[in-house]
Amino acid sequence: MKNFIRSLVIITLFCFSINHSYSAETTKLLKTDWSFKGLFGKFDRGSLQRGYQVYTEVCASCHSMKYLSYRNLGEKGGPEFSEAEVKAIAASFEVIDGPNADGEMFERSGKPSDKFVMPYDNVKAAQAANGGAYPPDMSVLVKARGGGVDYIYSLLQGYEETPSGMTLDEGVHYNKYMYGNKIRMAAPLSDGIVEYGDGTEATVEQMSKDVTTFLMWAAEPHLESRHQMGFKAIVYLIILTILVYFSMKKIWSRVESEV
Repeated sequence: MKNFIRSLVIITLFCFSINHSYSAETTKLLKTDWSFKGLFGKFDRGSLQRGYQVYTEVCASCHSMKYLSYRNLGEKGGPEFSEAEVKAIAASFEVIDGPNADGEMFERSGKPSDKFVMPYDNVKAAQAANGGAYPPDMSVLVKARGGGVDYIYSLLQGYEETPSGMTLDEGVHYNKYMYGNKIRMAAPLSDGIVEYGDGTEATVEQMSKDVTTFLMWAAEPHLESRHQMGFKAIVYLIILTILVYFSMKKIWSRVESEV
C-alpha cells in the first residue's frame, strides 16, 4: 500500500512539473472578436473572402487545402462568392487531368468541381523545397492545433527578433507564440503584402484575422447551420419544458382535489 501511495505521489508531481514547465514556456495568446463565436455566431463574409485572398496569394504556394473544392467557395455559410466568381477562380488554376485517348496526362483550366490545386506533387517534393520541413495541410489546421483560432492568429503575429543569448539554427525563426519559440516558416505576412479589393487596409493584424477566419470555415464549413440547429433545439426544449410543467401541474391539481 505504501509503495502504491508513493508511486501515485511521484506520478502526480511529474505531471504537475510537465504542466508547469509547459505553462512557463507558453506566452498568453492574443485575443480578438471572432464573429463566429457563440450560439448566434456567423462568419463575416467580407473577412472570409479576404481570407481566401490571403491564403491564395501568400499561403497556397506552400500549404495545401486538399479537402476543399472550388465550388465550396460559393456554398451557403462560406465565402459565398457568386457562381461566376467561383468559375473564374477555378479557371485561374491549371489542373492535371487524364489520361487522354493517348494514355497521357494533360493540363486544363480548373472547374468548380476540382479540388484545390496542390502546391507540390508529393511529400518529398514539399520537403525538398522547404529545407526538409513539410508544410502542413491547412484544411483542418485550426482543429489540429491547441488554442484553435487564437493560436493561428497569434502565431502569424508572433515573429520577433531573436532574444539575446538565444541561438537558432540556420533557417529557423523566433516566434514567441510557438512552443519552444522556434519555427522553420519565415514570417509570411507583412503590411500591404496583398491589396484588398474592398479597400480594407491590409495590416498584419487584419490579414491574420481574415486568413484565420477562412481557415476556421474550412475546418467547420457547416458551423452556421449547426448554430441554427442548436438554437432551434433550445427553443424546442424550452417549449417542451413549459408544456410538461403545466401538464404536471394540472395532473397534480386533480390528485390534490381528490385527496
